[in-house]
Amino acid sequence: MKIYKGSGKKKCAVARVFLKIKKNKIKINNLNINEYFNKKLNYKLIFDPVKLTNSKNLSIKANVKGGGKSSQIMALRNGLAKALLNYNIKYKKILSDNKLLTRDSRMVERKKIGKVKSRKNKQFSKR
Repeated sequence: MKIYKGSGKKKCAVARVFLKIKKNKIKINNLNINEYFNKKLNYKLIFDPVKLTNSKNLSIKANVKGGGKSSQIMALRNGLAKALLNYNIKYKKILSDNKLLTRDSRMVERKKIGKVKSRKNKQFSKR
């Protein structure tokens, strides 16, 4: 059975996704998706590429490191889209039209000297 691979990134989160065509199983870091992500987070965003391509009977295994849970969700989404693209090249138009193949390149801006944060100044005192 062939394994299709894809990797996704968002901020500092990196996801490696492995896709097999067989029964529906989803494991993230060897845990079920409900155990890894709590119900408050909208982890259903991960399945946008699967819904758009109408793919069925996918077994998804993923390793995720770094970042917060929200960044990990978006990295998984990006990695799953790239793995689906490796599975079938015909999905490229659908996935690229919905911007699922592009990495979100926004990163946290570094703190500058003499400032509180990257752009926030200290409170000015007249006297």
